[in-house]
Amino acid sequence: MAGVHFATGGRSITSLSALLPMRFNSSLLPALALAFVAAFLMAVSGIQLTIVLAVLLVWIGSILLIGTTALEPAAGNKLSDFSADRMSDLVEHSETPVVVTRRQRILIANSSARKLLGGHIIDQDVRIALRHPKAVQLIESEDGGSALIRGLVRRQDIWQINRKLLDGGLGVFEFINRTAEADISRAHTDFVANASHELRTPLASIIGYVETLQEDVEDLDPKMAASFLNTIETEAKRLQSLVSDLMSLSRVEAEKHDQPSDIVDLSKLTERAALDAAGPRNKDRVDFESHGDFKVSGDQQQLEQLIRNLVDNAFNYGAADKPVTVRLQPQGEKRVRLSVKDRGEGIPPEHIPHLTRRFYRTDPGRSRASGGTGLGLAIVKHIVERHGGRMMIDSKLGQGTQVKVTLPLARSKK
Repeated sequence: MAGVHFATGGRSITSLSALLPMRFNSSLLPALALAFVAAFLMAVSGIQLTIVLAVLLVWIGSILLIGTTALEPAAGNKLSDFSADRMSDLVEHSETPVVVTRRQRILIANSSARKLLGGHIIDQDVRIALRHPKAVQLIESEDGGSALIRGLVRRQDIWQINRKLLDGGLGVFEFINRTAEADISRAHTDFVANASHELRTPLASIIGYVETLQEDVEDLDPKMAASFLNTIETEAKRLQSLVSDLMSLSRVEAEKHDQPSDIVDLSKLTERAALDAAGPRNKDRVDFESHGDFKVSGDQQQLEQLIRNLVDNAFNYGAADKPVTVRLQPQGEKRVRLSVKDRGEGIPPEHIPHLTRRFYRTDPGRSRASGGTGLGLAIVKHIVERHGGRMMIDSKLGQGTQVKVTLPLARSKK
């Protein structure tokens, strides 16, 4: 075909290849050959050559317009290099783990998937890579879908796996971490249960004593009645403290993403709050010292609550005849450290990581007797986090406990 020539009044159409696109479907060749044979017969029968050429061009154009298609990519056992590279580039930096398979064999795993399941999973059977009965059941199902899987990598984690089937035996797996959601839900459930228990205890005591007073109001000994009333007052104050701490904790958590902007004189605030927390009876036991004047960007009310909680804990759990040391010291040029130290019995090491949990107590009986709600250090932790600080607890048995809070200093305006 490439060698067929036509002469038209001194001008020539050099070859068929000049009339055709560079890429066309080879199945069109018989139709093109038939068009040339028909044109040849027309020319032999005496029809004017220009008419024959015009008709031939119309036939060729019609055939190409109707039937020319892009060449189909060759089917193979894996994606073409271009497709594989492009898909890999698209998902590589996604925070969501993504795995692409062909006929159950892993072709692509982005960086998040390799971190989750290991870099060795490339070219591995996806069923071996996941090794979980529910995951295998999802993989072997004829349709796509999703499955919620516990313990995919670690015992406590929870992952939702979404599977989408594509043409050519391709499968796309998306891994969504649901562990945090479950932890939050469990924390909320535990918080409600603990709060209900803490509220129910003083309420039950108050109701019990009130009912006793009502039943024996005429025969009850005045001294016993006074004792009952004192107990009611104590439990009511405990209930009041608990509700106040719950509201404080809720308020701090609600504001934890709001960066405080007020400039607070931490030196003056610490001295005043420490003496207020000690009260008239213990103010002489406060050993306060500030190694400089420190200004921080913060919420004055919350910072005062932080100091009060730490000093109050130090007096409640420290030795009754020993001082409570409160210090403000610079930490480099950009931070200040507040430390509160008691000289009590100390805390066993196994309890220290849990001290900032809500309602956690090392000695529940002693804590309740001292009026503690179990929320003080939880509130302190949230206040420290809101102010961009760090908190550390050191304790030695028989020597006492020291809480250190490091806060960033306010930037000086130039």
